[in-house]
Order: sequence, then structure tokens, then C-alpha cells
Amino acid sequence: MRKSLEAIALIALFLMGWVTYLAFEGPDRLPDRVPIHFDMAGNPNGWGSPAVLLLLPIVTAGLYFAMTVVSRFPSTFNYPVRVTRENLARLQSVSLNMIAWLKAELCCFFAILQWAIIRAVRSGQGHLFALLVPALLVVVFSTIGWHFVALFRAAKTDSAALQGPGAPTN
Repeated sequence: MRKSLEAIALIALFLMGWVTYLAFEGPDRLPDRVPIHFDMAGNPNGWGSPAVLLLLPIVTAGLYFAMTVVSRFPSTFNYPVRVTRENLARLQSVSLNMIAWLKAELCCFFAILQWAIIRAVRSGQGHLFALLVPALLVVVFSTIGWHFVALFRAAKTDSAALQGPGAPTN
């Protein structure tokens, strides 16, 4: 599953780069002034140079790189549960899955955001989907919550197995 998520993140990163490249070098280039900030309803309330749109792919690539590096060192993670030799492998697996999911979600979200901003500029409306950012927050925090529950279950499974049947419980 992690390899599929990695592929999704890379594809999203590539597509974001391609959309950005076409916006600057393609036949339908961006105007000299584009919306760079939007209110909660998706209406533009800040305008600036199209060069600002280069920040989103740079930030996304930085996040992708940072999360990739962090995932190389699961033994240094700080877990919200007690770590034992018996549950360490499962805890690391759950944590690495969470990082893979978050990396794919963030890369996809930022690619969609970049596309939506460029589409808004080209359509002349200058309007974004109002639920774009709230949807991201729900997805990201749901992913984190789901994996935290999985971490606690992985830790409990080992403590119950260690005690065995008939062992006193605390």
C-alpha cells in the first residue's frame, strides 16, 4: 500500500509541476496580476504577481522531501503509547502508513489547489471552491485520528497477549 501511495504522491507532484509550467510557459500564459489570497467563501481578496504561484510547488516538494526523510528513521519516532519489543514493528508500520497517507493527501491537495487557482485566473471569475480547505482539514485530521486509534490498538493487542488467559489485570 505504501508504494501505491508513494506513486500517487509523485504523480500529484509531477502534475502540479506540469500545470505550473504550462501556466508560465504554455500558450495561455497567466496575466500580470493574479489572485494570491482567498477568503473563506473562495473569493479573492489579495492580488499579486503570478510568480507567487511558484511557491506552492516549492513548498509541496519540500514537504514531500521532508516526509520522505522522516520516514527513513522510524526508530526515532515518539509514540503516544508504551513501546515494547513485541509491538515496535507494528507501531512503526502504522506510523509509516500514516506518513505515506499524509504525503499523498497533501501532494494531491496542493496540486488541486494550484490547478484551481490557475483555473480561477483563466476563467476570469477568480473564485475557488469554498469547501476546498475545510475538506483538506477533515481528510488530514481523519487520517491522523484513524492512525492514532490503530497505534493504541496495536499497543493494547500486545499487552493483552502478554498477560495471557487468567492473568491478573490492572
